[in-house]
Amino acid sequence: MYKWKTTITSAGRHGVTDKKQKADEPKGGYANFDPKAIDAYVVKDPEAMAVNLARALENLGQAASAWLAPRERGERSNVLADPMTDLIKTMSKVGEYWLSDPRRAFDAQTQLLSGYFGMWNRTMQRFAGDDDPAAAAQPRDKRFTDADWENNPFFDFVRQTYLLTSDWIEKLVNDTEGLDEHTRHKASFYVKQITAALSPANFAATNPQVYRETVASNGENLVRGMRMLAEDISAGGGDLRLRHTDMTKFALGKNMALTPGKVIAQSDVCQIIQYDAATDKVQKRPLLICPPWINKFYILDLNPQKSFIKWCVERGQTVFVISWVNPDERHADKDWTAYAREGIDFALDTIEKATGEKEVNAVGYCVGGTLLAATLALHAKEKNKRIRSATFLTTQVDFAHAGDLKVFVDEEQLATLEDQMKVTGYLEGSKMATAFNMLRASELIWPYFVNNYLKGQEPMPFDLLFWNADSTRMAAANHSFYLRNCYLENNLSQGKMVLAGKKLSLKDVKIPVYNLATKEDHIAPAKSVFVGSGYFGGPVEYVVTGSGHIAGVVNPPDKHKYQFWTGGPAEGDYDRWMEQASETPGSWWPHWMTWIEEQDSRQVPARKPGGDALNAIEEAPGSYAMEKA
Repeated sequence: MYKWKTTITSAGRHGVTDKKQKADEPKGGYANFDPKAIDAYVVKDPEAMAVNLARALENLGQAASAWLAPRERGERSNVLADPMTDLIKTMSKVGEYWLSDPRRAFDAQTQLLSGYFGMWNRTMQRFAGDDDPAAAAQPRDKRFTDADWENNPFFDFVRQTYLLTSDWIEKLVNDTEGLDEHTRHKASFYVKQITAALSPANFAATNPQVYRETVASNGENLVRGMRMLAEDISAGGGDLRLRHTDMTKFALGKNMALTPGKVIAQSDVCQIIQYDAATDKVQKRPLLICPPWINKFYILDLNPQKSFIKWCVERGQTVFVISWVNPDERHADKDWTAYAREGIDFALDTIEKATGEKEVNAVGYCVGGTLLAATLALHAKEKNKRIRSATFLTTQVDFAHAGDLKVFVDEEQLATLEDQMKVTGYLEGSKMATAFNMLRASELIWPYFVNNYLKGQEPMPFDLLFWNADSTRMAAANHSFYLRNCYLENNLSQGKMVLAGKKLSLKDVKIPVYNLATKEDHIAPAKSVFVGSGYFGGPVEYVVTGSGHIAGVVNPPDKHKYQFWTGGPAEGDYDRWMEQASETPGSWWPHWMTWIEEQDSRQVPARKPGGDALNAIEEAPGSYAMEKA
């Protein structure tokens, strides 16, 4: 409501300013709240609502049965106890610090209560028509975009209470003294997971948009949502397989992974794909791509508009790709030496048979890049010079700054995981997918929970999220070696990793390196990639691109999105390097292609897949990529 101002008139009487003059001014506080808007929150048909709530509960019961049934049959073990035990153990150390000193506990409680009183006062001021400058200064939160989160006094109060309490809890963790770095990191991560889960946006009664939709549809949205929840738990074999996209809209070889090519060789751990030439002349030196085995290679060949592979082929590259097997119990003992020998070395042998070329340019993406770096160090020990340049895409070789994934790796957690993998010989793909989703829970878990199960809406088709959901299993020996040697012990950068009986040193890798980081990467942080650049023994072209782990890499030039930074050697401090780096709008792809062509610009006539030595086994993308977890 408008607050009138009192003034002193020339006659000495108290008067008021003209109300008409102020009528058009913006109103502050809750003055914009229309009491009639409450009507959208009032149930109009209690009988229909009651019937639908009963149906929703019935569907919820089916979801519970879908979760219990495989456990009763012994097909699923209850593995929730282990992470819960670690969470409780970690948070108890935070609680112990604050509760061990009564004065310290009192100060913390006083701080929280002071915050609540301040919030209450600001709420009263908003009822009086004043704006809340503190609220205006808060960063925009995607969870609270509905207008009623601010205009409706109830939902505004709920939102503010949640944000204030969350900030207080996070501050408690940050201010806790005596914690080692790993425990503090875990405590901070767990608190963020808990506060993200308890957001009022995740509950029908405290989310204004869901509340209105529930009233408007008499609860039909909850009926649909609980049915989808039951379906998703059944699809996950007793675990929730959260749907991020409409999986029926995509299929490999039909509208994804369409670049023409042939599978020309196959080992126990991979298939080798050679793509058809699209130019009369091609670069003499073939290009080998070593993708991660966490998810599948076709992230680089999503569709013709987003395909890095197709783009390379059209620019005269003879492209070979390693398509990793989706492992099962037969691959339990396949470790990193096996993946180096039967994957990368097998691919190099295949390329030589198909093209006659002994020298190649190699590209490694994420963990595929880490394996490539280790294999290069092994090759250096063996005087193997077949790989003449290496490109690393969002690849870590030093894990000191590896980000939130480190919270999942300590001796106790890793021992538990290894015991679980011994039973099956592999780690379920869904477990790794969940870990990655937890890194960005407020973007990859809870918005879909609200959309799917509270609003009852099917997610939109999105090729990237289809790929993300097409998870892969991890061979037990491979995954254990990776977690221990990289995340737990950081052996590769320290010269302590052993492959094929040889201790590796990245300083032995003296070939030219193009090292790409993405600025907003939550899996391979740009600072971590920057630090890793200093461990190679040869020249390193360090480049940072905008966006994150996937979108920053898969960024076709014709989209004119994002930007990239170049600034010479990756030396000194990362932040200072970024301040001095040159920014270029658009995709990094052309910059990289220029670099690749500088390594060897010679050209030869276009090659056919397999050459004269190898027959095609099947069409790309191949059966290994088709295998579901």
